[in-house]
Amino acid sequence: MTESDQVQTAYLAGGCFWGMEELLRAIPGVLATEVGYCGGSSAHPVYEQVRTGRTGHAETVKITFAPRQIGYRHLLFEFFRMHNPTTRNQQGNDIGNQYRSAIFYLDAEQRSIAEQVIDSANASGEWHNPIVTELVPFEQFFRAEAYHQKYLLKHPEGYTCHFIRPLQLGE
Repeated sequence: MTESDQVQTAYLAGGCFWGMEELLRAIPGVLATEVGYCGGSSAHPVYEQVRTGRTGHAETVKITFAPRQIGYRHLLFEFFRMHNPTTRNQQGNDIGNQYRSAIFYLDAEQRSIAEQVIDSANASGEWHNPIVTELVPFEQFFRAEAYHQKYLLKHPEGYTCHFIRPLQLGE
């Protein structure tokens, strides 16, 4: 990987970023999370634009992690446990391309690991349909508005369609 052995970054989209962030930040080895937008065509998107689905951006979580505590592969296994990667452009009641499942990889090693994890998850039999998670080269992350950051920490009664599934995907 091009980042240091001390700290690395991942960009994952799996539906509404509020629920994803809440679960990701609780994983040992995750040092920081930020929510934002990746994969679209407009410069400097804001939530009011992204939520329409017309910008092409996915609600994404930027994860800073300590690879000696949690490797990228294990982080991706956790990602697949917290959302349904078999529904295109949908998580729970959230529908639209902004809610798609995507891994925005930083380099060839992250892409290779993501391909291996997807193959393993498909072969596990844990999902009844094929995984449709997109593998997309990372281009740019746009940080979402302040009120979205750590939203469920600030609003514990807030909506989320994310939960940890008891999947055994292996490593």
